[in-house]
Amino acid sequence: MFGFLKKLFGKKKTLKEKISKSLFDGELQKAFKNKIDQDFLNDLEESLLKADIGVRYTEKLVNSLASGDFEGDITYDQIKNHIRAQIKEELSGSEAKLSLDKKPYVILASGVNGSGKTTTLGKLANKLAGEGKKVVVAAADTFRAAAVGQLDVWAKRAGVKLITAEKEGGDPAALAYQALEFAQKEGYDVVLIDTAGRLQNNKNFMDQLGKIVRVLKKLDESAPHLSLLVLDGTTGQNALRQLEGFKEQSMVNGIIMTKLDGTAKGGAIIPIVKEFEVPVYFVGMGEGIDDLYEFNLDEYIKKLI
Repeated sequence: MFGFLKKLFGKKKTLKEKISKSLFDGELQKAFKNKIDQDFLNDLEESLLKADIGVRYTEKLVNSLASGDFEGDITYDQIKNHIRAQIKEELSGSEAKLSLDKKPYVILASGVNGSGKTTTLGKLANKLAGEGKKVVVAAADTFRAAAVGQLDVWAKRAGVKLITAEKEGGDPAALAYQALEFAQKEGYDVVLIDTAGRLQNNKNFMDQLGKIVRVLKKLDESAPHLSLLVLDGTTGQNALRQLEGFKEQSMVNGIIMTKLDGTAKGGAIIPIVKEFEVPVYFVGMGEGIDDLYEFNLDEYIKKLI
C-alpha cells in the first residue's frame, strides 16, 4: 500500500528519465566496426523491426543508411544521428498540443480493454485541473461497475466533477449528453468522456461509440472537439489495426500512447503517424497521477535511438 502511494505521489520525473529502454542496445553497438557493412545493416534491421517501426519504414531507414554519403571511418554516434534525423523528418507534424479553443471543450477517449484508457483519462483530468480548468468527467463505460469505481477514485484525486449513470448498464450516449449539457449550464471548461473498452472489430460496441458522437452533436455540432485513441505501447504493430477500426466510428484525431516506460517497442508511433496522419498528444509513463507527458518529438527520438 505505502509503496503504491510512494509511486503515486513521489517526485515527478521528466519524460527523458521515464523512458528507460532504448532500441539501440549494447548488442547492436558491439556489432558496429567503424563501417557500414551488410552484417551491421542486418543487425540494424532486426533491431528496428523489434522496436515495431514496421517493415516499410525499417526498409526506408536501413536504405538511407546504406546509401548515406559517409567518408572514411565513421563512428557509432554518426550512425545514431543519421537515423535520428531520418526519423525526425518522417515524424514531422506528429506533435500536438491541446488548444481548448471551445468552451466546454469535449474530449472523447476510446481504446481496447487493457490499454490504460481510464487511468489515462484520470491523469488528463488531473493535468487540466492543475492548469486551473473546470473539468467534468463522464463515466460512460456504464457496463462495468469496476470501471466507474476506478474513474471515481481518479476523479477524487484530481478534484474534478464526475457524472455517472443512475444504474449499471445505462445508455452511454445518454450519459455523454448529460455530461455535456451539465458542463454547458454550469460553465465548465472541459468535458472528458470515458468509453467502454472494446475491440476494434466488435460491431455492436463500435456502433455504440458512433452513437455517442452523434448524440453529442445535438448539443454542439462541433463536438467532440478531440477524439483521442489510447494505445498500449507494448502492443506494437497491433496498434495500427486498432486505430484503423476506431477511426471509422469516432473520427480519431489524436493519440495517447501508454506504457512507453516499460517497453522498447515504442517505434510503432512512426507508422501510426505516417499512415494515418494522426498526431500524438500525450504519452503515459508510469502509475502516478502526474505520469502523463506531452509528446516531445526530440526527446522521444533520442531515447528511441
